[in-house]
Amino acid sequence: MSSLTSFLPLEGVRVLSLALNLPGPAALLRCRQMGANCLKLEPPAGDPMALYNQPAYAALHEGIAIETADLKTEAGQQQLHAELAKTDVLLTSFRPSALRKLGLDWPALQARHPSLSQVAIVGAPGERAEEPGHDLTYVAESGLVTGTELPPTLYADMGGALLASEAVLTAVLRRGRGGEKTPGIYLEVALNASADWLALPRTWGLTQPTGAVGGAHAGYRVYPCADGRVAVAALEPHFANRLCEAAGVTPPDMMATVTHKALAAWLATRTCAELDAMSRERDVPLLTLAD
Repeated sequence: MSSLTSFLPLEGVRVLSLALNLPGPAALLRCRQMGANCLKLEPPAGDPMALYNQPAYAALHEGIAIETADLKTEAGQQQLHAELAKTDVLLTSFRPSALRKLGLDWPALQARHPSLSQVAIVGAPGERAEEPGHDLTYVAESGLVTGTELPPTLYADMGGALLASEAVLTAVLRRGRGGEKTPGIYLEVALNASADWLALPRTWGLTQPTGAVGGAHAGYRVYPCADGRVAVAALEPHFANRLCEAAGVTPPDMMATVTHKALAAWLATRTCAELDAMSRERDVPLLTLAD
């Protein structure tokens, strides 16, 4: 019986990317990890990420073949289309107007390369695809920026990368079912839609302050402890009961203010080592974060 890690759903599939910065390269990396043969064409100036974060650029492009092509020149266009003739999926992250200027809008691509599919990463879908934006504006639009602090990671970009790699799989599956002569398809991936997807738990109220995983449940919070912090995830009743037994809080009403205060007071007196030991002994899900 083969392991799941040995299954490469994109083995034998050729993916060519013109996408720069984060979402496109992250999607291409996912495709490579799924077995795709990946090529990226970069402009003469290179990918901006190589300038502002070389370690990230190196990690994103591990195992990716990179060539330089100036698509604004005839030679660059010839180089691109020679590669597209043997490519299954093209990955882009340009605005539609920029693609048209390069002769890479979908009607032109489909006419020249009928079996090619395109996954186009855009900021927002449809008519909004020309709007300028970045990860911060997309997560803010989705309600994931709740103060003036920046989000701890680039949710829309990384979520969009996953959706884009999923779209590559969709294009390949469709062609596999229809045979080699099946025409390629165009799939649009909007970064603000990826932020909306990630924001659904908040939209449903789960992560709002009144929600069980938004702070209202005393067993699902981050508390100060004696020498750091502890992320407590004792959400289910059996976990909550074990935590409260350790803290001497009975009966445990996990939504009550008194329970919040009692657990906070008890946790504040315990070290990370003590809490780790309690977690192992009582099978309580938590993670200590030492200062």
